[in-house]
Amino acid sequence: MLSNKLSKSYSVALSDRILSLYDPAIYKIHTNEIKRQKKGIELIASENYPSRACLAALSTHFNNKYAEGYPGARYYGGTKYVDELENETKNRALQLFGLNSNNWGVNVQPLSGTPANMAVYTALLKPGETLMGLKLSDGGHLTHGHKTSKKNVSASSIFWNSQPYTVNQKTCLIDYDNLDNLAIIHKPKIIIAGASAYPRFIDFKRFREICDHNNSILMSDVSHYSGLIAANLYPSPFEHSDIVTTTTHKTLRGPRGAMIFFRKKYEKAINSAVFPALQGGPHLHQIAAIAVALKEANSKNFVDYQKQVLKNVKALCKALIKSDIKIVTDGTDIHMALIDLRGKGADGARVEYVLDLMGISVNKNTIPGGSLGLRVGSPAMTSRGMKELDFKKIANYIVKGIKIAANINQNAGKKLSDFKKLAKENKDIPALKKEVTKFASSFPLPGYDD
Repeated sequence: MLSNKLSKSYSVALSDRILSLYDPAIYKIHTNEIKRQKKGIELIASENYPSRACLAALSTHFNNKYAEGYPGARYYGGTKYVDELENETKNRALQLFGLNSNNWGVNVQPLSGTPANMAVYTALLKPGETLMGLKLSDGGHLTHGHKTSKKNVSASSIFWNSQPYTVNQKTCLIDYDNLDNLAIIHKPKIIIAGASAYPRFIDFKRFREICDHNNSILMSDVSHYSGLIAANLYPSPFEHSDIVTTTTHKTLRGPRGAMIFFRKKYEKAINSAVFPALQGGPHLHQIAAIAVALKEANSKNFVDYQKQVLKNVKALCKALIKSDIKIVTDGTDIHMALIDLRGKGADGARVEYVLDLMGISVNKNTIPGGSLGLRVGSPAMTSRGMKELDFKKIANYIVKGIKIAANINQNAGKKLSDFKKLAKENKDIPALKKEVTKFASSFPLPGYDD
């Protein structure tokens, strides 16, 4: 009986129908996740919805093939077509960003952003040599050398000497003069331009000047901005950088993955660091999906999408500011914004939890000065078709969530667990969740409803 059902289902190979027959438990979990995504508002800045075509590429038979090495130099046979795939993906990556293949190369094998950044350090730094990245609490990323006063947290600070630079605590903007002074003192071999929670344009030209002044390599991590860069809505790092890394799933709206762009003189070192130093066989189905996403990004529709991403996040900021909610740097140049909750009666962890109960996903995030605010982004809900008026409505939900969190916090103890217990008992949240569900469900879920 099962085989008969499967034979009928094979016309929609690798679909949910087959999963439901083989593994009802996983199917149920997956179905619940789809419902959560469909009924919720996704404001996490690093999340997005890839297209059905991109998801289809992830389900291809490229998943079956092992292919350690690079096109034309594999350690396995039967690689004719995966060589074609990887070369096509690399060509699309260079074309999207207008790069000349005589001067630039790209590696599309990194499994995600952290392995990509670690590969760059492995390629260009000896153990104990110095790198400089933006301090985590000022908007930097874990892989840019994060450490605390008590512990080296990231492998980028465990295996190398990490010396962070900071933002100006009044303006919350990168302090380039101080960065230059710190570079003179610490003599970093690599300086990293990039961030995971910095809402303004990065001055790559100024970074280049600082690197030249200190004989440093400039690595730009544009994981959050690459989609905007492809649409010419964010300054390009390529003119000034030696290395550029990016993930493929944020504003690029592709699968989970990463790419390393490099000037040709670094080609051998970078490729050797990815394989065999840090990775084995590449995930070819992932590379296929990256190729699809790159094709989609090289289109007018994608440019229009990125323009709407910016319109939406600016509308969100404007509405929040109008409701007396402070935005770090008083706005944003990019797809995300940072909400400063100081003086609002609840920190980012508590507001995040209340919003989650309402069906709105955000993430708590440190802001300059050390307090815990919120990071919000517009890419995902823009992919679902929302416009400025919709984001004004979202701002209203956020304001309500902040007020509810503040009221709960007045009666809660210091422990987050105590706060969560009271939040679950709050009588206002269920009605708001019902509103959010109705609102969000009216917009299609890419890759599912399209």
